[in-house]
Amino acid sequence: MGKKKGTPPIPHEAFHLPPHASLLSGKRPASIVDTHTHLLSTFQVYQRAYPDQFQTYHDFVRGFYRPDRPSDSGSSGNATPNTHSVDVLIDVWCEAPVDPRWKEVADSALDHEQRQSLWGNVEYWFVMGHHEARLYTDEVEKDIVQAMQHPRCIGWGEMGLDYHYMNSPAEVQKAVFRRQLKQAVSLGKPITIHTREAEEDTEAILMEEVPKDHKVHVHCFTDSPEFAQRLLSHFPNLCIGITGVITYSTNLNTSEVIRRMMATGGGTALTDGSPLRILLETDAPYMVPSNIYESLALTSGGKNPRLAFSHSGMIAWTAGFVADIANGASSSSTSLASSARVVEGTHQNEDGDSETTQGTVLDANDVLEVSRRNARLVYGV
Repeated sequence: MGKKKGTPPIPHEAFHLPPHASLLSGKRPASIVDTHTHLLSTFQVYQRAYPDQFQTYHDFVRGFYRPDRPSDSGSSGNATPNTHSVDVLIDVWCEAPVDPRWKEVADSALDHEQRQSLWGNVEYWFVMGHHEARLYTDEVEKDIVQAMQHPRCIGWGEMGLDYHYMNSPAEVQKAVFRRQLKQAVSLGKPITIHTREAEEDTEAILMEEVPKDHKVHVHCFTDSPEFAQRLLSHFPNLCIGITGVITYSTNLNTSEVIRRMMATGGGTALTDGSPLRILLETDAPYMVPSNIYESLALTSGGKNPRLAFSHSGMIAWTAGFVADIANGASSSSTSLASSARVVEGTHQNEDGDSETTQGTVLDANDVLEVSRRNARLVYGV
């Protein structure tokens, strides 16, 4: 008796994403900035699923993130873009002991020629920190401090408290969190915060250890909207990280954070009057946006298969989901005239010039642009 054949894998081509629906009107695509990704982990998951395809992480980046770019053959000039391409990656190294591969990856993005030939003109940056407190040692801290000197390093993180998994005792987590915050603040580095079900302690430690005007990215936020509002009110340069988890029916908190930003103006608007104090991210290879399946129409044996990993190109679908929430919140919480002032996005027209989108309707492009500007404010990229 022969073996029963398994379910065919999702075609590799599915990860070459189609144009997002926001481009059907003919808009020039806004660029994607992924403010929190784990590049080598994503590539490792990818290679297990597709061992005969892209053979290096550079191939992976060029192949999936810059589909509108010329090939490596030396052709000059870009093809007319018809989909969102990734302009900036902020890679996160948070292993202990520190993964020594960080330097090889970062060194490969040091100069323009490398970023053009190896990365397809994607700007590679990284942050480093640790949130597995029981493994944090003097040697780990020494390695992180050394990495902070690298020209492509733009922040310390991710770090923080996780009382959901509780992989380390709470007191150990708090001590290590304070220790890392002190280092980051002394170096003037933006901080990337991991917090889960630890609102009271995270808030208290941040307010004790971090200057009010410090640049803060609260990564992959899923805690209470009230907690988010308190942080936004206290830290004027803080942004909330939004991943594909906002699209999940099991997570209502993150959507409510967006609604309250629209209703209250985000505490204090960061850029161009937008109340959306957010940074879009993937946390790849995790958290594929659930709304992306509407665009892919994948089927296998009568079932709807799930993608094995997320990648930075999927952020457009997270942005589209945020736009839908923001539009609903603005129409129900503010007057039309008020919304026209605060719900204001920009996009590039066919000539590459910035145009302002007036009115109460945002789309994925507008949200991508807001996140792009916020990334410049928080991380300087």
